[in-house]
Amino acid sequence: MSYDADETVFEHVGRRIRLETNAQFDALVSAFEEAVPALSDDQALAELRGGDWAGFVRGLQWESPSGFVRVWTSRPDALMAHAGSDARSVVWLIAHHGIAARLFRHDPGTMLSSPLRIEMHTSKTPGTTLGFEVPSARLGGFGVNKIAQAGAELDRALGDLIEDLGLPRPAALRR
Repeated sequence: MSYDADETVFEHVGRRIRLETNAQFDALVSAFEEAVPALSDDQALAELRGGDWAGFVRGLQWESPSGFVRVWTSRPDALMAHAGSDARSVVWLIAHHGIAARLFRHDPGTMLSSPLRIEMHTSKTPGTTLGFEVPSARLGGFGVNKIAQAGAELDRALGDLIEDLGLPRPAALRR
């Protein structure tokens, strides 16, 4: 079976931020996972059985003041140790369901950029490196003002989360 398809290429500029911190890896990972609780799709759907989206989003804000929840976690260091690396690393996908709902309404393709991918790893010098892409830079490529506005909201929320972890707000996420 084969299908016809029309191809469209969208060019966009990305901005990756790398924060080199003096934070101890396990402590920063624990602080992040405490600030951003895990919520699987199954858990979210179970909470939504009553159909109250606004109540669901308010409940998330109660559990996670940043509005973000962890929807996926990977610890690639265990596998990479077999390839000879001794670095420790954790990668998360974090979602802000309140903002994601608006993005989805404007273009379901925005789900390529939301949830956000966050990575932490040990550094050669003592400390932890935190890396992520600036949400507004990725979402600006859709060329829709409402999507760009939501990207700016994600920037602010991510900056707030980073400050809540005790780290300085990156310049790209300044209000």
